[in-house]
Amino acid sequence: MLTSKVAKRYAQGLLDFTNESGQTATVFSEMKDVVKIMKESQDLNKFFMTPYIDSKKKVEVAKEIFKSLSASSQNLITLVIRQGRENQLKNIAQEFINKVEDINGVQRITLTTATQLSKENLDQILKSTNLVNTNSNFDLIVNVKPEILGGYILRVGDQQVDASVKSKLNQVKKDFQLN
Repeated sequence: MLTSKVAKRYAQGLLDFTNESGQTATVFSEMKDVVKIMKESQDLNKFFMTPYIDSKKKVEVAKEIFKSLSASSQNLITLVIRQGRENQLKNIAQEFINKVEDINGVQRITLTTATQLSKENLDQILKSTNLVNTNSNFDLIVNVKPEILGGYILRVGDQQVDASVKSKLNQVKKDFQLN
């Protein structure tokens, strides 16, 4: 997923601030909470997306929802809302998480399969490619999409291995159309 320039800039500003103030670890865990809350609450997303609700009301609601967060995180959320960027709040938090993980050397891996796989199968897939450094830290996200029919799609950073049945069938179809 492409991240907007706005999210990248706010996340970088937050990262610079937290590095200077020594709060990176605290804000990192809080931004994970923000992403989780924003993913789970469709009502909150609709509320933030509603243009006719003024920013003061949105700030009040955000302060109540995120009252357990540190002052730095609350100030970021307030700033984002006052600047009219509340629709980017989840992206900003996710981009901050990504930046901290990049600094810490964490690999982000997305594995898409047709069905749920066992732990042994996941380990076997990860070990079968040279894209994944199994000795380092990695964050694995497993998506189940039956429409790929079988196999898997492994994405590590900006590289992808597509070993899905659907893509192989599409390739066969292209080959028949050419001949």
